[in-house]
Amino acid sequence: MSILSNQKLTAKDLEKKLKNAADILRKSLNASENYKLVLPLIFVKRLNDNFFENAERLVNDDGLSKEEAYENRKRHTSFFVPKNAYYKKLQEASSEIGKKINQVFKEIENVNERLEGTLVNAEFAKTDKYTDEGLRKIISIFAEENLADSNLENEDVFGDAYEFLLEEYAGETKKKGGQFYTPRQVVRLMVNLVKPEPGMRICDPTCGSGGMLIQSRKYIEKNFPKNDPDNLTLEGQESNPDTVNLGKMNMVIHKITDFDIKPKDVLEKPGLLDDGKLRTYDRVLANFPFGEDWDSTGKENDAYNRFVYGIPPSKDKADFAFIQHMIACLNKNGKAAIVASQGVLFRGRVEKEIREKMILGDKENNIQGDIIEAVISLPPAIFYGTPIPGCILILNKNKPEKRKKKILFYYAGHKDDYLEQPNRNILREEDIDRISVRIKNYKEIPKKCVIVGLEEIKMNEYNLNVSRYVDISKPEEVIDIPDVIKNIKNIEKEINSITGKVMKDLQGIGLKI
Repeated sequence: MSILSNQKLTAKDLEKKLKNAADILRKSLNASENYKLVLPLIFVKRLNDNFFENAERLVNDDGLSKEEAYENRKRHTSFFVPKNAYYKKLQEASSEIGKKINQVFKEIENVNERLEGTLVNAEFAKTDKYTDEGLRKIISIFAEENLADSNLENEDVFGDAYEFLLEEYAGETKKKGGQFYTPRQVVRLMVNLVKPEPGMRICDPTCGSGGMLIQSRKYIEKNFPKNDPDNLTLEGQESNPDTVNLGKMNMVIHKITDFDIKPKDVLEKPGLLDDGKLRTYDRVLANFPFGEDWDSTGKENDAYNRFVYGIPPSKDKADFAFIQHMIACLNKNGKAAIVASQGVLFRGRVEKEIREKMILGDKENNIQGDIIEAVISLPPAIFYGTPIPGCILILNKNKPEKRKKKILFYYAGHKDDYLEQPNRNILREEDIDRISVRIKNYKEIPKKCVIVGLEEIKMNEYNLNVSRYVDISKPEEVIDIPDVIKNIKNIEKEINSITGKVMKDLQGIGLKI
Protein backbone atom coordinates (compact mmCIF):
# COMPACT_ATOMS: atom_id res chain seq x y z
CA MET A 1 0.00 0.00 0.00
CA SER A 2 2.98 2.32 0.27
CA ILE A 3 3.97 4.71 -2.44
CA LEU A 4 6.98 3.21 -4.17
CA SER A 5 8.40 6.23 -5.98
CA ASN A 6 8.42 9.99 -5.52
CA GLN A 7 9.18 10.60 -9.18
CA LYS A 8 6.23 11.62 -11.32
CA LEU A 9 5.40 9.13 -14.05
CA THR A 10 5.33 10.39 -17.63
CA ALA A 11 3.40 8.84 -20.49
CA LYS A 12 6.69 7.57 -21.98
CA ASP A 13 7.62 5.88 -18.68
CA LEU A 14 4.31 4.09 -18.56
CA GLU A 15 4.37 3.15 -22.22
CA LYS A 16 7.74 1.46 -21.64
CA LYS A 17 6.29 -0.60 -18.77
CA LEU A 18 3.35 -1.64 -20.90
CA LYS A 19 5.57 -2.70 -23.77
CA ASN A 20 7.79 -4.70 -21.41
CA ALA A 21 4.75 -6.57 -20.11
CA ALA A 22 3.56 -7.28 -23.64
CA ASP A 23 7.02 -8.58 -24.63
CA ILE A 24 6.96 -11.13 -21.80
CA LEU A 25 3.69 -12.65 -23.00
CA ARG A 26 4.62 -12.45 -26.67
CA LYS A 27 6.74 -15.60 -26.31
CA SER A 28 3.67 -17.77 -25.78
CA LEU A 29 0.81 -15.60 -27.06
CA ASN A 30 0.02 -13.59 -30.15
CA ALA A 31 -0.99 -9.96 -29.74
CA SER A 32 -4.71 -10.64 -30.10
CA GLU A 33 -4.59 -12.79 -26.91
CA ASN A 34 -1.87 -10.78 -25.22
CA TYR A 35 -3.88 -7.63 -24.62
CA LYS A 36 -6.66 -9.54 -22.84
CA LEU A 37 -4.44 -9.85 -19.78
CA VAL A 38 -2.11 -6.85 -19.91
CA LEU A 39 -4.86 -4.23 -20.14
CA PRO A 40 -7.07 -5.48 -17.29
CA LEU A 41 -4.06 -6.20 -15.05
CA ILE A 42 -2.69 -2.68 -15.25
CA PHE A 43 -6.24 -1.39 -14.97
CA VAL A 44 -6.66 -3.19 -11.62
CA LYS A 45 -3.28 -1.89 -10.43
CA ARG A 46 -4.47 1.62 -11.24
CA LEU A 47 -7.71 1.08 -9.30
CA ASN A 48 -5.69 -0.21 -6.33
CA ASP A 49 -3.33 2.76 -6.24
CA ASN A 50 -6.11 5.34 -6.53
CA PHE A 51 -8.09 3.51 -3.85
CA PHE A 52 -5.13 3.49 -1.45
CA GLU A 53 -4.43 7.16 -2.12
CA ASN A 54 -8.02 8.09 -1.33
CA ALA A 55 -8.04 5.89 1.79
CA GLU A 56 -4.83 7.50 3.09
CA ARG A 57 -6.34 10.93 2.48
CA LEU A 58 -9.41 9.93 4.51
CA VAL A 59 -7.14 8.89 7.38
CA ASN A 60 -4.69 11.81 7.29
CA ASP A 61 -6.98 14.68 6.28
CA ASP A 62 -10.43 13.60 7.47
CA GLY A 63 -9.35 11.80 10.64
CA LEU A 64 -11.04 8.48 9.88
CA SER A 65 -9.81 5.23 11.34
CA LYS A 66 -7.94 2.92 8.97
CA GLU A 67 -10.76 0.40 9.21
CA GLU A 68 -13.34 3.02 8.21
CA ALA A 69 -11.18 4.43 5.43
CA TYR A 70 -10.24 1.09 3.86
CA GLU A 71 -13.36 -1.00 4.43
CA ASN A 72 -16.37 1.33 4.19
CA ARG A 73 -17.51 1.45 0.55
CA LYS A 74 -19.56 4.58 1.14
CA ARG A 75 -16.37 6.54 1.80
CA HIS A 76 -15.23 6.01 -1.79
CA THR A 77 -17.14 7.95 -4.41
CA SER A 78 -15.50 6.26 -7.41
CA PHE A 79 -14.32 2.65 -7.18
CA PHE A 80 -13.93 0.47 -4.11
CA VAL A 81 -11.26 -2.23 -3.75
CA PRO A 82 -11.93 -5.00 -1.18
CA LYS A 83 -9.10 -6.61 0.80
CA ASN A 84 -9.07 -9.77 -1.30
CA ALA A 85 -8.50 -7.68 -4.43
CA TYR A 86 -5.38 -5.83 -3.23
CA TYR A 87 -2.58 -6.01 -5.77
CA LYS A 88 -0.25 -7.43 -3.15
CA LYS A 89 -2.36 -10.63 -3.26
CA LEU A 90 -1.01 -11.16 -6.75
CA GLN A 91 2.55 -10.38 -5.69
CA GLU A 92 2.29 -13.00 -2.94
CA ALA A 93 0.96 -15.76 -5.24
CA SER A 94 3.49 -18.54 -5.79
CA SER A 95 1.60 -20.92 -8.08
CA GLU A 96 -1.54 -21.03 -10.21
CA ILE A 97 -1.11 -17.30 -10.63
CA GLY A 98 -3.56 -17.08 -13.53
CA LYS A 99 -6.24 -18.54 -11.29
CA LYS A 100 -5.32 -16.03 -8.57
CA ILE A 101 -5.59 -13.17 -11.05
CA ASN A 102 -9.13 -14.23 -11.88
CA GLN A 103 -10.00 -14.37 -8.16
CA VAL A 104 -8.80 -10.80 -7.68
CA PHE A 105 -10.62 -9.68 -10.82
CA LYS A 106 -13.84 -11.31 -9.61
CA GLU A 107 -13.60 -9.47 -6.28
CA ILE A 108 -13.32 -6.17 -8.16
CA GLU A 109 -16.31 -7.01 -10.35
CA ASN A 110 -18.45 -8.05 -7.38
CA VAL A 111 -18.25 -4.64 -5.71
CA ASN A 112 -18.27 -2.45 -8.83
CA GLU A 113 -21.40 -2.93 -10.91
CA ARG A 114 -20.01 -1.07 -13.94
CA LEU A 115 -17.22 -3.63 -14.26
CA GLU A 116 -19.32 -6.78 -13.97
CA GLY A 117 -18.16 -9.36 -16.50
CA THR A 118 -15.29 -7.22 -17.85
CA LEU A 119 -12.18 -8.64 -16.15
CA VAL A 120 -12.42 -12.38 -15.46
CA ASN A 121 -11.29 -14.67 -18.27
CA ALA A 122 -11.05 -18.46 -17.92
CA GLU A 123 -8.11 -18.41 -20.37
CA PHE A 124 -5.83 -16.87 -17.73
CA ALA A 125 -5.81 -20.17 -15.79
CA LYS A 126 -4.32 -22.04 -18.77
CA THR A 127 -0.69 -22.43 -17.74
CA ASP A 128 0.48 -23.38 -21.25
CA LYS A 129 -0.44 -19.89 -22.38
CA TYR A 130 -0.11 -17.83 -19.22
CA THR A 131 2.83 -19.37 -17.37
CA ASP A 132 3.44 -18.65 -13.70
CA GLU A 133 6.90 -17.38 -14.56
CA GLY A 134 5.60 -14.93 -17.16
CA LEU A 135 2.72 -13.71 -14.99
CA ARG A 136 5.04 -13.21 -12.02
CA LYS A 137 7.28 -10.97 -14.14
CA ILE A 138 4.36 -8.89 -15.40
CA ILE A 139 2.93 -8.46 -11.91
CA SER A 140 6.36 -7.28 -10.74
CA ILE A 141 6.67 -4.79 -13.60
CA PHE A 142 3.43 -3.07 -12.64
CA ALA A 143 4.17 -3.34 -8.90
CA GLU A 144 7.23 -1.14 -9.38
CA GLU A 145 5.13 1.93 -10.05
CA ASN A 146 2.46 3.84 -8.18
CA LEU A 147 -0.26 4.60 -10.73
CA ALA A 148 -2.36 6.88 -8.53
CA ASP A 149 -3.27 10.35 -9.78
CA SER A 150 -0.78 12.15 -7.52
CA ASN A 151 2.12 10.18 -8.99
CA LEU A 152 1.39 11.03 -12.61
CA GLU A 153 2.95 13.95 -14.47
CA ASN A 154 -0.53 15.08 -15.47
CA GLU A 155 -4.06 13.71 -15.39
CA ASP A 156 -3.92 12.46 -18.98
CA VAL A 157 -0.82 10.29 -18.58
CA PHE A 158 -2.53 7.03 -17.76
CA GLY A 159 -5.40 7.43 -20.19
CA ASP A 160 -3.00 8.33 -22.99
CA ALA A 161 -0.71 5.39 -22.17
CA TYR A 162 -3.66 3.02 -22.08
CA GLU A 163 -4.80 4.21 -25.50
CA PHE A 164 -1.19 3.92 -26.69
CA LEU A 165 -1.26 0.23 -25.81
CA LEU A 166 -4.62 -0.23 -27.53
CA GLU A 167 -3.05 1.42 -30.57
CA GLU A 168 -0.02 -0.89 -30.38
CA TYR A 169 -2.24 -3.98 -30.27
CA ALA A 170 -4.38 -2.67 -33.10
CA GLY A 171 -1.26 -2.39 -35.25
CA GLU A 172 -0.10 -5.90 -34.36
CA THR A 173 -3.43 -7.70 -34.61
CA LYS A 174 -4.15 -6.17 -38.02
CA LYS A 175 -7.79 -6.56 -39.00
CA LYS A 176 -8.95 -7.72 -35.58
CA GLY A 177 -7.34 -4.77 -33.91
CA GLY A 178 -8.60 -2.34 -36.53
CA GLN A 179 -12.15 -3.37 -35.75
CA PHE A 180 -11.95 -2.09 -32.21
CA TYR A 181 -9.56 0.82 -32.46
CA THR A 182 -9.72 3.93 -34.60
CA PRO A 183 -6.52 6.02 -34.77
CA ARG A 184 -6.73 8.78 -32.15
CA GLN A 185 -6.02 11.48 -34.72
CA VAL A 186 -9.03 10.46 -36.80
CA VAL A 187 -11.21 10.39 -33.67
CA ARG A 188 -10.14 13.92 -32.69
CA LEU A 189 -10.91 15.16 -36.19
CA MET A 190 -14.38 13.63 -36.13
CA VAL A 191 -15.23 15.12 -32.74
CA ASN A 192 -13.93 18.53 -33.85
CA LEU A 193 -16.21 18.36 -36.88
CA VAL A 194 -19.46 17.70 -34.98
CA LYS A 195 -18.58 19.88 -31.94
CA PRO A 196 -20.47 18.25 -29.04
CA GLU A 197 -21.84 20.57 -26.34
CA PRO A 198 -22.61 20.18 -22.62
CA GLY A 199 -25.78 18.28 -21.84
CA MET A 200 -25.86 16.45 -25.16
CA ARG A 201 -26.66 12.79 -25.71
CA ILE A 202 -23.80 11.14 -27.64
CA CYS A 203 -23.66 7.64 -29.07
CA ASP A 204 -21.24 5.36 -30.89
CA PRO A 205 -23.24 2.32 -32.12
CA THR A 206 -20.02 0.42 -33.01
CA CYS A 207 -17.96 1.80 -30.16
CA GLY A 208 -15.02 -0.60 -29.95
CA SER A 209 -12.81 0.52 -27.06
CA GLY A 210 -14.81 3.72 -26.56
CA GLY A 211 -12.39 6.27 -28.03
CA MET A 212 -15.05 8.45 -29.66
CA LEU A 213 -17.09 8.71 -26.48
CA ILE A 214 -13.97 9.53 -24.45
CA GLN A 215 -12.79 12.16 -26.93
CA SER A 216 -16.26 13.77 -26.92
CA ARG A 217 -15.98 14.27 -23.19
CA LYS A 218 -12.43 15.62 -23.53
CA TYR A 219 -13.71 18.10 -26.11
CA ILE A 220 -16.34 19.33 -23.62
CA GLU A 221 -13.74 19.65 -20.85
CA LYS A 222 -11.45 21.69 -23.09
CA ASN A 223 -13.98 23.94 -24.80
CA PHE A 224 -16.50 24.38 -21.98
CA PRO A 225 -14.32 24.49 -18.83
CA LYS A 226 -17.05 26.11 -16.70
CA ASN A 227 -19.51 23.30 -17.39
CA ASP A 228 -19.70 19.97 -15.59
CA PRO A 229 -18.35 17.33 -18.03
CA ASP A 230 -20.51 14.72 -16.31
CA ASN A 231 -23.56 16.55 -17.71
CA LEU A 232 -23.26 14.37 -20.79
CA THR A 233 -24.86 11.11 -21.87
CA LEU A 234 -22.30 8.71 -23.34
CA GLU A 235 -23.64 5.44 -24.74
CA GLY A 236 -22.50 2.79 -27.18
CA GLN A 237 -22.83 -0.74 -28.47
CA GLU A 238 -20.22 -3.30 -29.51
CA SER A 239 -20.54 -6.83 -30.90
CA ASN A 240 -17.22 -8.29 -29.68
CA PRO A 241 -17.45 -9.27 -25.97
CA ASP A 242 -13.71 -8.78 -25.36
CA THR A 243 -13.90 -5.33 -26.89
CA VAL A 244 -16.98 -4.44 -24.80
CA ASN A 245 -14.79 -5.11 -21.77
CA LEU A 246 -11.99 -2.96 -23.17
CA GLY A 247 -14.45 -0.15 -23.78
CA LYS A 248 -15.73 -0.24 -20.20
CA MET A 249 -12.21 -0.30 -18.77
CA ASN A 250 -11.11 2.49 -21.07
CA MET A 251 -14.01 4.68 -19.93
CA VAL A 252 -13.15 4.12 -16.27
CA ILE A 253 -9.45 4.75 -16.92
CA HIS A 254 -10.46 8.17 -18.24
CA LYS A 255 -12.53 8.78 -15.07
CA ILE A 256 -15.87 8.39 -16.83
CA THR A 257 -18.17 6.44 -14.54
CA ASP A 258 -21.56 7.38 -16.00
CA PHE A 259 -21.79 5.52 -19.32
CA ASP A 260 -23.62 2.63 -20.93
CA ILE A 261 -22.06 0.18 -23.39
CA LYS A 262 -24.33 -2.61 -24.60
CA PRO A 263 -23.17 -5.93 -26.10
CA LYS A 264 -24.45 -7.65 -29.31
CA ASP A 265 -24.52 -6.80 -33.01
CA VAL A 266 -26.25 -3.44 -33.45
CA LEU A 267 -27.77 -4.45 -36.79
CA GLU A 268 -29.43 -7.55 -35.36
CA LYS A 269 -30.06 -6.61 -31.72
CA PRO A 270 -30.02 -2.85 -31.03
CA GLY A 271 -29.50 -2.44 -27.29
CA LEU A 272 -30.06 1.27 -26.72
CA LEU A 273 -33.84 1.49 -26.67
CA ASP A 274 -36.67 3.45 -25.04
CA ASP A 275 -39.97 1.61 -24.86
CA GLY A 276 -38.90 -0.67 -27.69
CA LYS A 277 -37.87 2.21 -29.98
CA LEU A 278 -34.39 3.36 -30.92
CA ARG A 279 -33.01 5.93 -28.50
CA THR A 280 -32.07 9.12 -30.35
CA TYR A 281 -29.05 11.37 -29.86
CA ASP A 282 -27.67 14.83 -30.54
CA ARG A 283 -24.41 13.40 -31.87
CA VAL A 284 -23.46 10.03 -33.35
CA LEU A 285 -19.84 9.14 -34.06
CA ALA A 286 -18.78 5.78 -35.44
CA ASN A 287 -16.26 3.73 -37.38
CA PHE A 288 -18.07 0.56 -38.36
CA PRO A 289 -16.21 -2.49 -39.78
CA PHE A 290 -15.79 -1.94 -43.53
CA GLY A 291 -17.35 -4.39 -45.97
CA GLU A 292 -18.99 -6.74 -43.46
CA ASP A 293 -21.55 -9.40 -44.35
CA TRP A 294 -24.97 -9.03 -42.79
CA ASP A 295 -28.32 -10.80 -42.89
CA SER A 296 -30.61 -8.62 -44.98
CA THR A 297 -33.48 -11.13 -44.86
CA GLY A 298 -36.73 -9.48 -43.82
CA LYS A 299 -35.08 -6.13 -43.12
CA GLU A 300 -37.74 -4.31 -45.16
CA ASN A 301 -39.93 -5.01 -42.11
CA ASP A 302 -37.30 -3.93 -39.60
CA ALA A 303 -38.91 -3.41 -36.19
CA TYR A 304 -37.05 -0.12 -35.76
CA ASN A 305 -37.79 1.28 -39.25
CA ARG A 306 -34.10 1.87 -39.94
CA PHE A 307 -33.60 0.88 -43.55
CA VAL A 308 -35.95 3.35 -45.22
CA TYR A 309 -33.35 4.43 -47.80
CA GLY A 310 -32.92 0.88 -49.12
CA ILE A 311 -31.81 -2.64 -48.19
CA PRO A 312 -28.10 -3.19 -48.95
CA PRO A 313 -26.98 -6.60 -50.27
CA SER A 314 -25.95 -9.19 -47.68
CA LYS A 315 -22.51 -10.08 -49.06
CA ASP A 316 -19.73 -7.62 -48.13
CA LYS A 317 -22.14 -4.69 -48.17
CA ALA A 318 -23.31 -3.95 -44.62
CA ASP A 319 -21.87 -0.41 -44.88
CA PHE A 320 -25.15 1.33 -45.66
CA ALA A 321 -26.96 -0.82 -43.11
CA PHE A 322 -24.68 0.64 -40.42
CA ILE A 323 -25.02 4.15 -41.84
CA GLN A 324 -28.83 3.93 -41.88
CA HIS A 325 -28.86 2.68 -38.30
CA MET A 326 -26.88 5.78 -37.33
CA ILE A 327 -29.23 8.08 -39.23
CA ALA A 328 -32.15 6.51 -37.37
CA CYS A 329 -30.34 7.21 -34.07
CA LEU A 330 -30.19 10.97 -34.71
CA ASN A 331 -32.81 13.28 -33.25
CA LYS A 332 -34.34 16.04 -35.41
CA ASN A 333 -31.32 18.33 -34.83
CA GLY A 334 -28.73 15.57 -34.70
CA LYS A 335 -25.35 15.42 -36.45
CA ALA A 336 -23.14 12.42 -37.21
CA ALA A 337 -19.52 11.85 -38.18
CA ILE A 338 -19.10 8.41 -39.71
CA VAL A 339 -15.92 6.77 -41.01
CA ALA A 340 -16.53 4.62 -44.08
CA SER A 341 -14.63 3.11 -46.97
CA GLN A 342 -14.65 5.30 -50.05
CA GLY A 343 -16.59 2.58 -51.85
CA VAL A 344 -19.81 3.85 -50.27
CA LEU A 345 -19.37 7.06 -52.25
CA PHE A 346 -19.57 5.56 -55.73
CA ARG A 347 -20.67 1.90 -55.76
CA GLY A 348 -23.72 1.30 -57.95
CA ARG A 349 -27.04 -0.53 -57.90
CA VAL A 350 -28.79 -0.55 -54.51
CA GLU A 351 -26.11 1.60 -52.88
CA LYS A 352 -26.55 4.24 -55.58
CA GLU A 353 -30.29 4.23 -54.89
CA ILE A 354 -29.63 4.66 -51.18
CA ARG A 355 -27.37 7.68 -51.85
CA GLU A 356 -30.04 9.14 -54.11
CA LYS A 357 -32.67 8.97 -51.37
CA MET A 358 -30.25 10.37 -48.77
CA ILE A 359 -29.73 13.32 -51.13
CA LEU A 360 -33.24 13.90 -52.51
CA GLY A 361 -35.44 12.25 -49.87
CA ASP A 362 -38.92 10.90 -50.54
CA LYS A 363 -41.75 13.26 -49.50
CA GLU A 364 -44.44 10.76 -50.39
CA ASN A 365 -43.06 8.28 -47.84
CA ASN A 366 -41.90 10.98 -45.39
CA ILE A 367 -38.21 10.15 -45.83
CA GLN A 368 -35.89 13.08 -45.15
CA GLY A 369 -33.31 13.98 -47.79
CA ASP A 370 -30.47 16.51 -47.96
CA ILE A 371 -28.81 15.08 -44.87
CA ILE A 372 -25.25 14.84 -46.22
CA GLU A 373 -23.40 17.99 -45.20
CA ALA A 374 -19.81 17.08 -46.08
CA VAL A 375 -17.65 14.29 -47.48
CA ILE A 376 -13.98 14.23 -46.49
CA SER A 377 -11.49 12.03 -48.32
CA LEU A 378 -8.88 10.92 -45.78
CA PRO A 379 -5.16 10.33 -46.45
CA PRO A 380 -4.07 6.90 -47.73
CA ALA A 381 -2.91 4.09 -45.40
CA ILE A 382 -4.22 5.76 -42.26
CA PHE A 383 -6.08 2.81 -40.70
CA TYR A 384 -4.72 -0.27 -38.97
CA GLY A 385 -4.49 -3.47 -40.95
CA THR A 386 -6.14 -2.26 -44.14
CA PRO A 387 -4.98 -0.25 -47.18
CA ILE A 388 -8.63 0.58 -47.97
CA PRO A 389 -8.91 4.37 -48.44
CA GLY A 390 -11.34 5.92 -45.97
CA CYS A 391 -13.61 8.92 -45.80
CA ILE A 392 -15.70 10.75 -43.22
CA LEU A 393 -19.38 11.44 -43.86
CA ILE A 394 -20.81 14.40 -41.97
CA LEU A 395 -24.59 13.99 -41.72
CA ASN A 396 -26.92 16.68 -40.41
CA LYS A 397 -30.68 16.40 -39.96
CA ASN A 398 -30.96 20.16 -39.55
CA LYS A 399 -28.51 21.85 -41.93
CA PRO A 400 -27.94 25.61 -41.60
CA GLU A 401 -29.79 27.52 -44.32
CA LYS A 402 -26.66 28.36 -46.33
CA ARG A 403 -25.68 24.68 -46.46
CA LYS A 404 -29.00 23.31 -47.64
CA LYS A 405 -29.12 21.59 -51.03
CA LYS A 406 -25.31 21.54 -51.11
CA ILE A 407 -22.53 19.15 -50.12
CA LEU A 408 -19.00 20.18 -49.24
CA PHE A 409 -16.29 17.91 -50.65
CA TYR A 410 -12.85 18.05 -49.02
CA TYR A 411 -9.70 16.25 -50.18
CA ALA A 412 -7.15 15.59 -47.42
CA GLY A 413 -4.89 13.27 -49.38
CA HIS A 414 -2.18 15.66 -50.59
CA LYS A 415 1.34 15.17 -49.22
CA ASP A 416 1.05 18.32 -47.12
CA ASP A 417 -2.14 17.04 -45.44
CA TYR A 418 -0.52 14.31 -43.34
CA LEU A 419 2.74 12.78 -42.12
CA GLU A 420 3.90 9.87 -44.24
CA GLN A 421 5.38 6.99 -42.24
CA PRO A 422 6.63 3.48 -43.18
CA ASN A 423 3.81 1.47 -41.59
CA ARG A 424 0.89 3.85 -41.29
CA ASN A 425 0.37 7.50 -42.17
CA ILE A 426 -0.91 9.86 -39.49
CA LEU A 427 -2.73 13.16 -39.18
CA ARG A 428 -0.75 15.71 -37.18
CA GLU A 429 -2.39 18.16 -34.80
CA GLU A 430 -1.92 20.96 -37.32
CA ASP A 431 -3.61 18.80 -39.99
CA ILE A 432 -6.60 18.17 -37.72
CA ASP A 433 -6.91 21.86 -36.88
CA ARG A 434 -6.58 22.95 -40.52
CA ILE A 435 -9.25 20.55 -41.78
CA SER A 436 -11.60 21.43 -38.90
CA VAL A 437 -11.31 25.18 -39.52
CA ARG A 438 -11.80 24.86 -43.27
CA ILE A 439 -14.92 22.72 -42.89
CA LYS A 440 -16.28 25.21 -40.36
CA ASN A 441 -15.55 28.21 -42.62
CA TYR A 442 -17.40 26.54 -45.50
CA LYS A 443 -15.44 28.21 -48.29
CA GLU A 444 -14.00 26.79 -51.48
CA ILE A 445 -10.22 26.28 -51.70
CA PRO A 446 -8.58 25.25 -54.99
CA LYS A 447 -7.55 21.57 -55.04
CA LYS A 448 -8.82 21.13 -51.46
CA CYS A 449 -12.44 22.05 -50.96
CA VAL A 450 -15.46 22.44 -53.25
CA ILE A 451 -19.13 23.14 -52.48
CA VAL A 452 -21.46 21.39 -54.91
CA GLY A 453 -25.20 21.82 -55.45
CA LEU A 454 -27.48 18.80 -55.43
CA GLU A 455 -28.40 19.31 -59.10
CA GLU A 456 -24.78 18.79 -60.16
CA ILE A 457 -24.59 15.69 -57.98
CA LYS A 458 -27.78 14.42 -59.62
CA MET A 459 -26.16 14.95 -63.04
CA ASN A 460 -23.24 12.83 -61.81
CA GLU A 461 -25.70 10.04 -60.94
CA TYR A 462 -25.23 10.53 -57.19
CA ASN A 463 -21.55 9.69 -57.29
CA LEU A 464 -20.01 11.29 -54.18
CA ASN A 465 -16.40 10.41 -54.92
CA VAL A 466 -14.44 13.47 -53.79
CA SER A 467 -12.08 13.41 -56.79
CA ARG A 468 -15.14 13.79 -59.04
CA TYR A 469 -15.57 17.33 -57.73
CA VAL A 470 -12.19 18.40 -56.32
CA ASP A 471 -9.36 18.77 -58.83
CA ILE A 472 -6.64 16.73 -57.12
CA SER A 473 -4.26 16.67 -60.09
CA LYS A 474 -0.74 17.95 -59.59
CA PRO A 475 0.13 21.18 -61.45
CA GLU A 476 2.21 20.58 -64.57
CA GLU A 477 5.83 21.49 -64.14
CA VAL A 478 6.81 24.62 -66.09
CA ILE A 479 9.68 23.78 -68.45
CA ASP A 480 12.17 26.51 -69.32
CA ILE A 481 13.12 25.48 -72.90
CA PRO A 482 16.20 27.77 -73.29
CA ASP A 483 17.49 26.51 -69.91
CA VAL A 484 17.00 22.88 -70.99
CA ILE A 485 18.91 23.50 -74.26
CA LYS A 486 21.73 25.15 -72.31
CA ASN A 487 21.94 22.16 -69.96
CA ILE A 488 22.03 19.74 -72.90
CA LYS A 489 24.91 21.65 -74.50
CA ASN A 490 26.85 21.66 -71.22
CA ILE A 491 26.34 17.91 -70.89
CA GLU A 492 27.56 17.40 -74.47
CA LYS A 493 30.71 19.43 -73.74
CA GLU A 494 31.35 17.35 -70.61
CA ILE A 495 30.90 14.10 -72.57
CA ASN A 496 33.29 15.27 -75.31
CA SER A 497 35.88 16.29 -72.73
CA ILE A 498 35.72 12.93 -70.96
CA THR A 499 35.85 11.05 -74.31
CA GLY A 500 38.99 13.00 -75.31
CA LYS A 501 40.74 12.14 -72.05
CA VAL A 502 39.88 8.44 -72.41
CA MET A 503 41.19 8.35 -75.99
CA LYS A 504 44.44 10.02 -74.94
CA ASP A 505 44.94 7.54 -72.08
CA LEU A 506 44.35 4.57 -74.39
CA GLN A 507 46.89 5.89 -76.90
CA GLY A 508 49.38 6.34 -74.10
CA ILE A 509 49.36 2.62 -73.36
CA GLY A 510 49.79 1.71 -77.02
CA LEU A 511 46.19 0.91 -77.95
CA LYS A 512 44.94 2.07 -81.32
CA ILE A 513 41.28 3.15 -81.60
